[in-house]
Amino acid sequence: MNTKEVIAQYDKYVMPTYGRVPAVIVKGKGLKVWDLDGHEYLDFFPGWAVSGLGHCHPKVVNAVKNYLKKIIHVPNNYYNMLQGKLAQKIIENSFEGKVFFCNSGAEANEGAIKLARSYGNAKGGRYEIITMENSFHGRTLAAITATAQPKYQKGFEPLPLGFKYVVFNDLSSIENAITDKTIAIMLEPIQGEGGINVAGEGYIKALKGLCDKKDLILIFDEVQTGMGRTGKMFCFEHYGIAPDVMTLAKSLGGGLPIGAMIASKKFADVLKPGMHASTFGGSPVVCSASLAVFEAIQKEDLLSNTVKMAGYLIERLNELKKKKAVIKEIRGKGLMIGVELTIPGKDIVEKCFKEGLLINCTHDKVLRIMPGMIVTKKEIDRAIGILDKVMI
Repeated sequence: MNTKEVIAQYDKYVMPTYGRVPAVIVKGKGLKVWDLDGHEYLDFFPGWAVSGLGHCHPKVVNAVKNYLKKIIHVPNNYYNMLQGKLAQKIIENSFEGKVFFCNSGAEANEGAIKLARSYGNAKGGRYEIITMENSFHGRTLAAITATAQPKYQKGFEPLPLGFKYVVFNDLSSIENAITDKTIAIMLEPIQGEGGINVAGEGYIKALKGLCDKKDLILIFDEVQTGMGRTGKMFCFEHYGIAPDVMTLAKSLGGGLPIGAMIASKKFADVLKPGMHASTFGGSPVVCSASLAVFEAIQKEDLLSNTVKMAGYLIERLNELKKKKAVIKEIRGKGLMIGVELTIPGKDIVEKCFKEGLLINCTHDKVLRIMPGMIVTKKEIDRAIGILDKVMI
């Protein structure tokens, strides 16, 4: 089949729920992908942060190949050899507690919402969850309700009750929203889809203190920020605090579908047998991939590389900003960077694609640049060269 035929097949048989770039990606290695027509692309936005190690990292590929020969699926009414091992690895690198496995970030966030509601019901019927304006927590019904953006909610009413929205990075906005029915506060430490908005250190520390004081569950959605993207294994480490609940997905599987909800010791046993489940959650094949992700990050010193390359990328972007009046602001943390423009970014993204660079635009004017942790100076220089060429 050629590209035109593949697109026609999609048009006929696949629901039109995505706006797709007209390229059929058939191969990936490192930070490069190739399409069906043989065009090569430098991928600086690998699946909304899914391919944090780049595409087809050898450790992930070998781990999966080896386990596929043994068994593919073990239902969760039995034990498997790797789920507990992966849970231990996550806990040892985050905070004391327990892990629930699922298949995506939306599922992980649904689990966090259910955990909070269950805990709150046992505390006198507390059910309200406070989330942030411009947040994004997934596409399931409760997740889009937690997502304080009407464009994702429109057409799916009536939405579940019990969610309140407040201004991001504004503690007083949260304090004013808390009632005797509030049970949790949920946020991304860096809003991804919302425009790469970074939570302030003082704000997060004060928020943690507020939650501890009022017996509120602090939920960190680290679906995009987790697994090294910000230069630490988890973004919460930058703030000197630990959340009560954390959700992961994206880079956790090295390209395979996995999600995880981590609950601290206080909340680890809230959900009892029969209260929550995921058929494919924590299967041995995806767990083998996730364990390989941890191994690669730690043995290849990728956190250090992330910090170094993030510094270099920001430096090069700031050089570009001096030349291009269209660049308003550069912000982010680690290799999760937003370039806010004075004009819509769609045309720039399309021009970059034609020049062989894959990036993304969110909130109309914010370019998202999120290369894998293995990125090199040479690859950054190539990306900056393309941006320089296509920008006004």
